[in-house]
Amino acid sequence: MTPRVALAGNPNTGKTSVFNRLTGANARVGNYPGVTVERESGRWKLPGLEVELIDVPGTYSLAARSPEEQLAVRALFGLDGENRPHVVVLVLDATQLLRNLYLAMQVVEAGIPAVFALNLMDVARKQGVVIDMPALTERFGVPLVQISAHTGEGFAELAKVVERVILHPDEGRGIVGWRYPRSVEQAVTRLLPLSAAHSPAEGRALALWTLLSVGEGDELLDVPTTVRQEVEAIRRLHPAPEMDAEIVGARYAFLDGRPLVRTPSQQHSFTERVDAWALHPVAGLVLFVAVMGMLFQALFSWSDPAINAIESLFGWTGDLVSAALPAGLFSELIVDGLIGGVGSVVVFLPQILLLYFLLGLLEDSGYMARVAYLVDRAMRALGLHGRAFVPMLSGYACAVPAVMATRTLESRRDRLLTMMVVPLMSCSARLPVYTLVIASLFPTGNLLGFFPIQSALMVGMYLFSTGTALLAAGVLGRTVLKGKRIPLLMELPPYRLPRLRTVLWQMWMRARSFLTEAGTVILACTVVLWALLSFPRDVQLSRDYEGERVTMVAGGASEELLDAADAEERGERLQHSYAGRMGKAIEPIIAPLGFDWKIGIGLVGAFAAREVFVSTMGLVYGIGDDVSEESEPLREKMAAERHRDGSVVYTPLTGLSLMVFFALSAQCMSTLAAVRREANSWGWAGFLFVYMTVLAWVASFVVYQGGRLLGWG
Repeated sequence: MTPRVALAGNPNTGKTSVFNRLTGANARVGNYPGVTVERESGRWKLPGLEVELIDVPGTYSLAARSPEEQLAVRALFGLDGENRPHVVVLVLDATQLLRNLYLAMQVVEAGIPAVFALNLMDVARKQGVVIDMPALTERFGVPLVQISAHTGEGFAELAKVVERVILHPDEGRGIVGWRYPRSVEQAVTRLLPLSAAHSPAEGRALALWTLLSVGEGDELLDVPTTVRQEVEAIRRLHPAPEMDAEIVGARYAFLDGRPLVRTPSQQHSFTERVDAWALHPVAGLVLFVAVMGMLFQALFSWSDPAINAIESLFGWTGDLVSAALPAGLFSELIVDGLIGGVGSVVVFLPQILLLYFLLGLLEDSGYMARVAYLVDRAMRALGLHGRAFVPMLSGYACAVPAVMATRTLESRRDRLLTMMVVPLMSCSARLPVYTLVIASLFPTGNLLGFFPIQSALMVGMYLFSTGTALLAAGVLGRTVLKGKRIPLLMELPPYRLPRLRTVLWQMWMRARSFLTEAGTVILACTVVLWALLSFPRDVQLSRDYEGERVTMVAGGASEELLDAADAEERGERLQHSYAGRMGKAIEPIIAPLGFDWKIGIGLVGAFAAREVFVSTMGLVYGIGDDVSEESEPLREKMAAERHRDGSVVYTPLTGLSLMVFFALSAQCMSTLAAVRREANSWGWAGFLFVYMTVLAWVASFVVYQGGRLLGWG
């Protein structure tokens, strides 16, 4: 069996950088057994053997109440359905050693063979930090290696030491030199018989973990009822605050007993000087708005050239293949289904890559922790976590990378809640729909004499979607996703220069994960939607389009007239397609919103991507799919559309209802695929689709019918 090595440590210790340097290109992403939380593992070649290296989620201690934080416990104790690791490499931040040693004590206490890897030694030396290495080794009895993930210092020695401990585990079993008060020892003794399947050291460590973790309203998994009952009995004799204080106090008393680190008083002067501005109630918010504005601008604008290049590349490829293949069903499947489907996946890459690159820079520099701190109070009032702000902000650009950005949240409940509201933010794909409707149906005058009506409507749609997202978060957080909110508990790390190699590696891993998982779902949905828009083929048309084309060619008709005839035929075929029939079938449902069957077809087509609504409407009205929201012929056709009784179809009230529906509905298969991938559940993707569709219908109904009652129809 391949030996397993677990890489553990506090957040912000450079553990990910260590993992990337040790595994290189041999890393892979998967989920912990039975838990929808991602983990990375890879192969690490030691001098004489190869081991499996598992990156354990960063944690400050092994006493945790959320399911996600328990993963460290499950991985280290072998409770995750797999064998326990042979060795734990504990990555310690040499610049923050005393804080890191609290977790180290718990690992040693469990009797798990361990190696201490003191990372950031190059930074510690520059800061003047002096660590008493002999005293540290003597106090814990664990092999110690000084490393730097940035320079590669000590990695060869680390490999030798880990291999030695794998072959001789007793060398890695440390010394437990601390003692607990009598009440704690009595409680541990009562719980030990319930951990008979573990070694005495593991049983003792699990008993201490249970005393600190089991409590009212916790989210712990796999804690037997007998253990809970015993803990409750112990709590009746020794209340939780007293017991917790005794355990934690005994550990810190041991750490403070003999100085291990000598730190110059000016060590944190730079970080403290920056934080005086970054965390200031006013200046901090100004800096925060500026940084987030740049991030938003990057996602919304800077990725446009790459997106346009990808769209042009796939359009050119489609034209090339279409010209090389004979006209027919196979050609349409390849060009519109497969090439178009792959293009609809790859087109998200620029924003995804850019998002994770920028987030990686902010995270690695230490500023992202400050962002979470600044906005946590406001987000907490809505039931959200401080870290949820960045995914919600990036949702203005595109919901797909925004949903993927929820991985920065520790709690599954917080991730799910953020995923459920991020798609309500008005993404860039909604902009063409807003532009088409506003330009076609609303006047160009000024509001209050100076503010353009059309601009006011555009701003209003963005404010409306933002307000609805925040309101939805408050409602869902108190109903469907009701649960104990995990408080924001984090260390504000010192500011550092981002490690570009680590940032680029994480960016690529996330992008690869999207392409291989969410991308396959998007491609399949694209092919299915193409089939709905293209079949059946043998339909009875109202005119002999082929005969008309022959006559027109014989008469020397221009290319523009021939293209117009082709567009009219495609429009009629679209009406008879399965998607067209679906549009007509849902007309009774959408009629109360002011929509007819033609809009229904547009809604079905828009499921591929919201902006496809524009080109689908171009086909419906016989103009062709090569139109944009700026297309004057399409605007004129929509404005001139009449019901059989002569009344106008597209009134301003209908346009407002349509924009409200698009602002709130889940008209995006890519977003649903991303939610399914991140939540690891079709159930949550289905819930998102249903609740957003119902919300959109109700809101549009209130707008349209309420407007008619007020005489605006």
